[in-house]
Formats: sequence, structure tokens, C-alpha cells
Amino acid sequence: MTDLLPFLKSLISLSGLSGNEKPVRDQIASAWEPLTDELSVSRLGSLHGLKRGNANEPRPSLLIAAHMDSIGLMVTCLTHGFLRVTEIGGVDARVLPGQRVTVHGRRDLPGIIVQPPAHLLPPESQEGPVGTAHLLVDIGLRAGGVEKLVRPGDLVSFAQEPIEIKPDLLAGHSLDNRASVAALTHCLDELQTRAHAWDVWAVATTQEEVTLGGARTSAFQLEPKLAIAVDVTWAKSPGSPDHKTFSVGKGPTLGWGPNIHPGLHKAFKDLAERLEIPHAVEVMPKHSGTDAISMQVVASGLPTMVLSIPLRYMHSPVEMVSVKDITRAGHLLAEFIASLEADFMDRLQLDENP
Repeated sequence: MTDLLPFLKSLISLSGLSGNEKPVRDQIASAWEPLTDELSVSRLGSLHGLKRGNANEPRPSLLIAAHMDSIGLMVTCLTHGFLRVTEIGGVDARVLPGQRVTVHGRRDLPGIIVQPPAHLLPPESQEGPVGTAHLLVDIGLRAGGVEKLVRPGDLVSFAQEPIEIKPDLLAGHSLDNRASVAALTHCLDELQTRAHAWDVWAVATTQEEVTLGGARTSAFQLEPKLAIAVDVTWAKSPGSPDHKTFSVGKGPTLGWGPNIHPGLHKAFKDLAERLEIPHAVEVMPKHSGTDAISMQVVASGLPTMVLSIPLRYMHSPVEMVSVKDITRAGHLLAEFIASLEADFMDRLQLDENP
């Protein structure tokens, strides 16, 4: 069995920005190797783990996608020994000043994100948060030394260490979406002692934060009958709208909207209620903001579901999640897989109500 908290802490201590996921992919592969029957890597770098079912061949397959990439920064130019940067993914510039980072140059270099004093900024930028265009990364070297070690295009990742706020709460960077990778790993752990008819593809996808390309190409390559995107969602905190956020520690959310197949949503909701797994229905009136966007429209269309874990302070270096919510999401996935009968697709209805 994977010791979930240390595993998750190891995942969020690694780099793995969108398009450069190898450091975290190697860690996930080490954990999944004993839990799957076969491991492979797609042309775009997504990790595929196959757990074979026991139904007669040809067996239907289910794809569960949890993206492993994270947001971060990229060097755009060098200025007198300082680095100017731009965002990879949706980075909130308001929380960047003062953050510790690692610059992945000719070698890994520690750095700090800094901002000039307000009176040295253009008049329009002297009040309110300072935009990324005016922020700098200081690695403490003279200009000549910086030029030997860093060049435009080098990556910059957050270096905040994981913090256990209390036994059930973990804070750190990249919990979006490595919390869901941990949930999928917990699911694979439970399946070691559970029979299941369908083949299961556990997929740690690449590039969700920028292109959704990892999930799209993996779904096209693996040709599953169903797909589930596991991701994070907005958690409640002071000032957040109640109708758009969900309580940490109260279980995962079940997506409902155009990205989600009604019959698949109903199957998850009925199962969660029967098993008394705490959960909430999350209304997604447009696209879901997850890998489901791309998987749903692969080939002739793929029935898709979204399962999400509430996360505070999303897209910042101090995201916070409940470990209980992660294990509940993984348990619900495993129970759904174990409940899938070989003829499930014959009974899946498009016009089911939630």
C-alpha cells in the first residue's frame, strides 16, 4: 500500500511544469509500477498505467485522467543579473513577490521573486498588485555569472516546502493537480484486492494547464469506452461565494454540466449515496476547466465524468487540501470500477437526470 501523505509530499516537492513533467512522472511511475500490469509513456509524455480486468476479451476500458503538470514561470530575458519571467499556466501575480523559487538553468539555482520599490515603477503600476512584467527573480549572482548559468526559456518552479497544517490538511504548491494523482494512486491501491471486469487506464496527463494536449492524445491512443477527469475545485474560504465553492473535508464534488455524461453522473451520484461517501454536486454550466474538455470530443465522442477535490488558494504556492477528501475520491473511483459490469455501456442512458 502507498503511504499517501509522504507520497503526496514527495510529488509537490518536485518540479514538473507544463510541457516538462519528467521529474514528477518518474516519481509517479515508481509508485504505479507495482500497482499496474503495464506502464508506458505517450508521445506527449503522459504516463499510462494499465490495470487489467477479468471480463472476457475484448474487454471495455475506462480511462481515469489526473494531470500531473503544474503552473510556474519561464525566463524571458536577463537584466543586469536579474531574471524577467512570464507565466506558464494561470499564475496569480498578486502572491508572487517574496516567494522562493528554483531556476532550472545549467544547474538548479535557488532564487527569490522580488519587486522594485513602488516609486521606481511606472505611475500606473504604483498602486495595487504589481504585474508579472515588473517582477524579477534574484539568484544572488553577478551579471556575468548569471549569463553563464541561465538563458531565456529556462524554467522557474516554486520552492515552497510542503506544510502539514494539521494531520488532515496539507499546504504547498502543485496540489493542483497532484492531489488527484494521489487519489488515483489510492484507487489503484484499493483495486489490488478488488475484482473488476473492465480494463482500467490510469493516466497522469501532461499539459493540462496550457493545452489539454496530454489527455486528448491519450484518449485518442487508448480508445476507452468511458473517461473520468479527476481534478481540484474551488474550496470555501472567507469572502468566497457559497454557490461556487465547496467545503474542505466534506468529500469530493461530482460535476454536472455539458462536459459530463448524464448517465455517468447519475451512476456516480447513486453510488456515493449508497456508500454514504460525503460529496456535493458541482454545477459546471460551460466547460469544466479540466481534461474532460478535450477527452469528451475525442474521435466520435466519449462519455465523460468529472470528479473534483476542494482546494483552497488555487494556482498559488500555498494551496491547501484535505487528505480525507483525497482518499474519499480514490475510494469512490475504486468502488465505481468494481461495480462496472461488462455490459454497462448497453445500459448507459444520455437522458438521465441527476
